[in-house]
Amino acid sequence: MEFSVVGSQEFTLGFQLAGISNTFNPETEDEMISQLKSLLNSKDVGIIVVDSAIIPTLPERLRNQLSTSVTPTVLGIGTEEDTTLRDTIRKAIGVDLWK
Repeated sequence: MEFSVVGSQEFTLGFQLAGISNTFNPETEDEMISQLKSLLNSKDVGIIVVDSAIIPTLPERLRNQLSTSVTPTVLGIGTEEDTTLRDTIRKAIGVDLWK
């Protein structure tokens, strides 16, 4: 299973330096949507890391697919506070670990 990262060049740079080679830097919103759909349908991808600043700009249907996907697991990471990981864990095990 592969680890994929989607976001701006600045966002993916740290992952590239850590040895993640499966990074994507879509330029337009349409390219972003296409790339995320492709990764969601890929059998080789186990985890998708997405810049959390991008998630609110995506169509609602795609956001729902990203938040409910189990395989691959989608994690929103960014500089702003994001509860995506917290919500995913709470849904998976039924307990809020941050409390």
